[in-house]
Amino acid sequence: MKPILSTVSWLILYALLYRSITPGMAQHKLIVVDPGHFHAALVQKTRYPGVDPVVHVYAEKESDLADYLAKIRSYNSRADFPTNWVEEVYTGANFLDSMRTGKKGDIVVLAGNNKKKISYIKEAMDAGLNVLADKPMVIDPQGFEILKDLFSAPQKKNLLLYDIMTARYGIVNILQRELAQIPGIFGKLENGTPSNPAIINESKHHFFKMVSGKPLLRPTWFFDVLQQGMGIVDVGTHLVDQIQWSGFPNVMLDYQKDIDMISSKISSTPITLAKFRSVTGAGEFPEFLRQAVTDSVLQVYSNGVIDYRLKGVHARVEVRWGFRAPEGEGDTHYSVMRGSKADLVIRQGFEQHFKPVLYIENHQKDTAYEKTLKKHFKAVKDRFPGVELEKTVKGWRVAVPARYFQDHEESFARVVSQYLSFLKERALPDWEIPNMLAKYYILTQAMKNAVKVAPENSEAAADRKE
Repeated sequence: MKPILSTVSWLILYALLYRSITPGMAQHKLIVVDPGHFHAALVQKTRYPGVDPVVHVYAEKESDLADYLAKIRSYNSRADFPTNWVEEVYTGANFLDSMRTGKKGDIVVLAGNNKKKISYIKEAMDAGLNVLADKPMVIDPQGFEILKDLFSAPQKKNLLLYDIMTARYGIVNILQRELAQIPGIFGKLENGTPSNPAIINESKHHFFKMVSGKPLLRPTWFFDVLQQGMGIVDVGTHLVDQIQWSGFPNVMLDYQKDIDMISSKISSTPITLAKFRSVTGAGEFPEFLRQAVTDSVLQVYSNGVIDYRLKGVHARVEVRWGFRAPEGEGDTHYSVMRGSKADLVIRQGFEQHFKPVLYIENHQKDTAYEKTLKKHFKAVKDRFPGVELEKTVKGWRVAVPARYFQDHEESFARVVSQYLSFLKERALPDWEIPNMLAKYYILTQAMKNAVKVAPENSEAAADRKE
């Protein structure tokens, strides 16, 4: 298999291809609905061959579109590889009716209010449209039931509903998955225990962040767990997906048979009014957040831990949110897969300069294993030229050339291109749909169980859920 293209190579390829396509040759047309999250714009940071430059955008109010449209204009006017999107905007209380009856395209892009997302998905699919949705597609058990029905409806079997899993395209995650499939290096995935899970995925994010070179302005509803979802069903989507994708590649999972929920818990991140103003531009906490405010501090239930078993393997997911990363730092990720021969560990802390680094940590630390490792690692080097092993105290660091890395924003082009290839085949891989159901079952059950046993200071969140 050929090595993955570098970020620069992808941009050049896209630029050359889309400039050679006229609107009349386009096979697909995008419809964007209620783009309240910046991921909606990131889908369009690149132009794609076979996709019409005219995009039809639907939202209730023009004010909801300001940030999204500003980002699209910046992509259109940038000096390097500018896009040429043409945004046709429709606003009004009946925007969904206009989208459904107008059918100006065939792919609906959704990235916004997570509470509304499953109803938008249903509206789009009922109208016979494909859907590419940002995560999470659902945030509660009721939404999961709707999602399950949509996937099983016979009249929707030719429509492709897919969520945007950018983490699958990170080179370090790809290498961790690859190495876990080499018995000579990894051995066999352990079962683990509740106190020592075989697979752990942890992530820390921040409310204040830079996107496309500018401070991100978040909508006020982003801080409402009833609209955005609790942290374990939001960012947790990526972490649960990674466990399935890396630990059980191409395996069809059955959410009714393969999953045992063990425990889940939530906790809050305090946000002062000054911090809230700095990232939303709002002067006060809106009325829908007042019940979550104590002593002028908003408690956002963005942190959580999920422990569960997947096909007998103990797994743990942990999500944490801070307000703003210290200077020089950013979002972080920690992951471990425990094998019978070695552990595959991703660290992204101070020692790694806050860049993800993959380590191979052998249990026996003997010379025989080192010889076996180097022998089997040759296949990895052949697929990813330039990737090397560097000896460390605990084992080996997997050194990856800079050309393989891409940032979060750039990975959206990879996801969209993959989705377009699925549309060409008119089908997803056979494991994708059952594994999406398994993923959202885990997340929504974890949220439900965590609210039941929530600490005293989360009573407001639980009450609002009722």
